[in-house]
Amino acid sequence: MRHVRTVLGDIPPAELGVCDAHDHLFLRSPLLPGQELDDVSAARAELAAFRAAGGVAVVQWTPYGMGRRAADLPALSRAAGVRIVCATGMHQAAHYEPERLSGAALAGLFVRELTDGIGTSGVRAGLIKVAGGFHALDAHARRTMTAAAEAHHATGAPIAVHLELGTGALDVLDLLCGELSVPGERVILGHLNRFPDPVVHQEAAAAGCWLAFDGPSRAHHAADWRMPEAVRALAEAGFGDRLLLGGDTVTAGARSVDGGPGMPYLLRRVRQRLAVAVGGELVERILTEHPGRAFAADWR
Repeated sequence: MRHVRTVLGDIPPAELGVCDAHDHLFLRSPLLPGQELDDVSAARAELAAFRAAGGVAVVQWTPYGMGRRAADLPALSRAAGVRIVCATGMHQAAHYEPERLSGAALAGLFVRELTDGIGTSGVRAGLIKVAGGFHALDAHARRTMTAAAEAHHATGAPIAVHLELGTGALDVLDLLCGELSVPGERVILGHLNRFPDPVVHQEAAAAGCWLAFDGPSRAHHAADWRMPEAVRALAEAGFGDRLLLGGDTVTAGARSVDGGPGMPYLLRRVRQRLAVAVGGELVERILTEHPGRAFAADWR
C-alpha cells in the first residue's frame, strides 16, 4: 500500500488533506542574498496563516544544501497542525557553493535521506527534487536526474522537477522516463504555469506525469491570467486528473506574514479563480486527492 512520507511519519494518501503541493518554509541560496527563508518564527506564522485559510499539508521542495532545516520541521508541523513533506535532491548548480557540488555520491545521499533520515534529525525525505535549465539540460542536470532516477528505483520515491521558467518539460521526460526508465506517474513537473504551451502540457500529461501549476505571477510572467485557461484545456483534453497546485514561496518578502501572497494565496485567490474556469469539484480534487496520489509511494 502506498503512503505519503511526512516529517512525522508515513500516512495513507487520503489523510494528506488540502495540500500546497510545492512551497518552501526554509530556503537559502547565493542567488537570493538577503531574502533567505531562515526564520523559524516566521515559518510558524506562515503555517498558521495557511491553516487558518483551510490548508492541511505543505510539500516543501527545498533540497539538500539549501537550508531546509529538517530538524525544525516536526515541531512546526505539530504546532501548526499542518502535515509537512520534506525533500532530498539537488537544485541547479548556481544555487550552491562549488564545494557542495564536487565529490558527492548523489544517489547514495538521496537514498539515505529517504530511508534513514536527513543528517541526525531523523526526518526522512518524502520526495526527490531536481532541476532543469532554460530550454535545456546541462551536465549538472543530467547528473542529478540520473542520481534521482537511481534513488527512485531503490526507494519508490517520486521525483519533482523545477522547470526553469516552465521550459524543457519534454527534454526532462525524455531523460527521466525514456533513458532512465522512471514511470511517468512518479514524475512531477513544476512551474508549467510559467510557460503556458498547451501542446507541451498535453504531451507531458499523456506521458502520465503530474503537472504542477505553482506560484503567483511575477513580472512578465503569464502565470495567473493564463493558468485558468491552461488548466481548462488540460481538463477538456482528458487530463484533469494529472494536475497539482502550489504556492512556491521562495523569498522572505513573499511570505503572507511579511506582506506577500504567501501560502494562503493558493486558497484565498487561486482556488476561487480556478473554480470559475473548471468547477469547484475538480479544484477540490486537485487540492486534496491529487497530492496524495502524486506524493505517495510503495516505500522500499
